[in-house]
Amino acid sequence: MKKILVPTDFSPQAENALKVAVQMARRFNSEIFLLHMLELPLVTINPVSGSSANELPEALFFMKLAKKRFKELMSQDYLKGIKVHETVEFHQAFEGIMEISQKHNCDIIIMGSHGATGLKEIFIGSNAEKVVRNSTIPVMIIKNDRPDFEVNNLVFATDCNLENKHTLRKAKKFAEKIDATLHLVYINTANNFVIEEEAQKDLEDFVKGEDLKNYTLNIYNDVTVEKGILNFATSINAELIGISTHGRKGLDHFFNGSISEDLVNHANLPIVTFKI
Repeated sequence: MKKILVPTDFSPQAENALKVAVQMARRFNSEIFLLHMLELPLVTINPVSGSSANELPEALFFMKLAKKRFKELMSQDYLKGIKVHETVEFHQAFEGIMEISQKHNCDIIIMGSHGATGLKEIFIGSNAEKVVRNSTIPVMIIKNDRPDFEVNNLVFATDCNLENKHTLRKAKKFAEKIDATLHLVYINTANNFVIEEEAQKDLEDFVKGEDLKNYTLNIYNDVTVEKGILNFATSINAELIGISTHGRKGLDHFFNGSISEDLVNHANLPIVTFKI
C-alpha cells in the first residue's frame, strides 16, 4: 500500500478521507496523490467550435482558486511529514480519478462521500458510486471524521459464489495488511433463504484452500442483504465493511442494483470494495 490516491473537492467529507489516508500513509510509509478535478462550466465552451474566448480566463481563475485551496490544505498540521503530490486536472471527476489511479499505479483510492439518495441516487449517483463500480483497485469510502482510524474487525460480506474466490483473496490480503480479523458473513433473507447447515457448508467451501488464519465464519438473518451487513457489522463493533462489486452498468445496473453501491450511499461506517 505504497501509493494512495485521494480525490478532493475540498469538502469536509473529502478532508475526512484525506485524514484517514494520512493515518494509513504514516503506518505503511505511503505517498499520497491528492487530486482535484476541475470541471469547467459548460457555458465556457462553444458547442460548435469547442472553444471560447472566455475559456482560458475561466480556466485560469479556477486553477488559481484550486492552488489557493491546496495551499490552505497543505498547511494543516496533520499533513506534516507526509509525502503528498498535489495534482490539478481538467477532467470530468469520475474519468479523471480512474485515469490518475492508473497513471500512477496506485494501490488504493480513499475518497469521501456524503452519499446519494432518492432520485439523485437512481438517475445520477455519487462520484464515489461510479468509482466503486469501475475501479480495478480497492476503493475505501469515508463519510465521517475518523481521528483514530484503526481497524480491528473487517466484515467481508459474501454470497459464497466460488467463481468470485479471487475477491476473498483480495480481502484476505487487505485484512492481513492492516492486521484485522476478517469476519466473513453470509446474509440470509426471506426472499433467498438457505437453511443454516447449507449456508455453513457454502461458507466452508468458499474458504477452503485459502490459508485463512485470523477469521470467523458467520450466518446472519435479516430482511435485506444491505440491512443484514450493516446490522452484523454493528453487532461485532466492526470498524470497516468490505464487499465485492460487480461493476454493473446501464440497464443491468438499473434493474438489478448493486449492494456495494447501496452501502456506499447509505452506510455511515467506512466501506472498502473489491472488484469482481
